[in-house]
Amino acid sequence: MAEQRRTTEQGRVRVAVVFGGRSSEHEISCVTAGSVLSVIDTDRYEVVPVGITRTGEWVLASGDPDRLAIDGDRLPTVEGAGGGQALALPFDSGSGLAVLEPDAVPRRLGEVDVVLPLLHGPYGEDGTIQGLFEMMGARYVGAGVFASAASMDKVFMKAMLTGHGIATGAYVPVTDREWRTERKRVLDDIAKLGEVLFVKPARAGSSVGITKVPDGSDTDAVVAAIETAREHDPKVIVEAALSGREVECGVLQGVGGAAPEASLPAEIHVADGFDFYDFEAKYLSSSSLTIPADLPEEVIERIRALAVRTFEAMGCEGLARVDFFYGDDGEVYVNELNTMPGFTPSSAFPQMWAATGVDYAALVDRLITTALDRPAGLR
Repeated sequence: MAEQRRTTEQGRVRVAVVFGGRSSEHEISCVTAGSVLSVIDTDRYEVVPVGITRTGEWVLASGDPDRLAIDGDRLPTVEGAGGGQALALPFDSGSGLAVLEPDAVPRRLGEVDVVLPLLHGPYGEDGTIQGLFEMMGARYVGAGVFASAASMDKVFMKAMLTGHGIATGAYVPVTDREWRTERKRVLDDIAKLGEVLFVKPARAGSSVGITKVPDGSDTDAVVAAIETAREHDPKVIVEAALSGREVECGVLQGVGGAAPEASLPAEIHVADGFDFYDFEAKYLSSSSLTIPADLPEEVIERIRALAVRTFEAMGCEGLARVDFFYGDDGEVYVNELNTMPGFTPSSAFPQMWAATGVDYAALVDRLITTALDRPAGLR
């Protein structure tokens, strides 16, 4: 990967768009990549589409957006090289990607100027791949190693935000060891949270593996919900339900060292037939957004300011989506922080920025530009 910004012979910046990955959000990552590939300015950028399979194989993928679109109820995936073009990764700043083909000498693909990792969930949004990019000396879009890891882990995120005086809901963390050896104590702690609970994998996104428990005193239901979450992550968080309206707000890193900027917020309206905003309600239903949220101007500005404060408290870079509850008590609570939010044109993050005056193509361009302008390494 290049230490300094470079261009190809055509004067274009070379961008590696990385998608797929090993997490349960593999398909959503592919959909996001297809959307980005359909709008990226090919007069300015030379795109290298890099797919990661569910098993972790890196391949030189197709850059055809149509192959990464949802087709009815079929979601796209990254297929293995299967005798095709696998990629070898550099582990120093002086070498570039190489293509490995059967019965052929490895072909040097060359260096890239910046990586756009459109990966959601573990092994993509949790600091792991960011650490790889740091080792490679690569510039990349999005939060760094620590901010990615801490934001991905809902337990650490809440602890950090609480330390900064930012309100979040009550919760109980459940580690693998505690669940195996201290189950009664854990269940006793959970029983103190209140009546309605949400049980989540601590380090997953896209509302995967989440269960709403209407009666927190129903021990069997709580145990079943924890086991469901543990199918996705051995670390679980159990949260007390917050009564109020669900609102989201996008944040972008400032240009040229300026302060981060917040979008107009959106309010989520969950489709009929869904208890909460789970995976199907989010991606496969008629759930909708109101942008800007129908809230008093004072509340909107409070949410925008708190979104920027949360972004900086967690040490984020590039972009993030901050999810809130505007409580019936008038308080604004941070629910989650997503350092690589869903990024299709129908996703909340691009829609919020479009309503704020930054369209989808301009949003992609801004992310790449701000990543190119920040130094590699410690900052």
